[in-house]
Amino acid sequence: MLDLAILGLLHESPMHGYELRKQLAVKLGAIKAAISYGSLYPTLRRLQTAGWITEAGETPADDAAVPPLTSRRGRVVYKITAEGKERFQDLLDRVGPEAYEDSAFGVHFAFFARTAVDVRLRILEGRRRKIEERREGFREVLARAAERLDAYTLELQKHGLEAADREVRWLEELIANERKNNKEG
Repeated sequence: MLDLAILGLLHESPMHGYELRKQLAVKLGAIKAAISYGSLYPTLRRLQTAGWITEAGETPADDAAVPPLTSRRGRVVYKITAEGKERFQDLLDRVGPEAYEDSAFGVHFAFFARTAVDVRLRILEGRRRKIEERREGFREVLARAAERLDAYTLELQKHGLEAADREVRWLEELIANERKNNKEG
């Protein structure tokens, strides 16, 4: 999913690694933990080797803008290639069980503005099914084992059930809005 996120950000504008890392945190927020430089730069090299991104040049080092523990040399600015734009669209259009998982769903959702309506609906509906299954799991645990759980585990299960209920309601609202807007448009 890091490929999708990086290509999506570079589709918006060229960036250097430090800025990409900052924008990933902004775009994905609570969805994804901070991306380490140890995973970012190898991914950038792999995307570059694949021909999906290229170096646009270097920006001069500005001592105030250089993050701690990095060199003072100019930073490489990356930009997406035409092949990278095609790859980004291909990744956006992928709909399957992996797109419904917690980390992948968040990344897909962050780029829904660039995703076709039918793909958005399939992802939202798949995610809803996934969360409904999770919700049923919480209900089963509470129904079968509530009396055997300690107070804290019981509260954790209740919290999970409430979170799943909220997410299902949110997804149903999004699906209804997508369908309504699709009929109007």
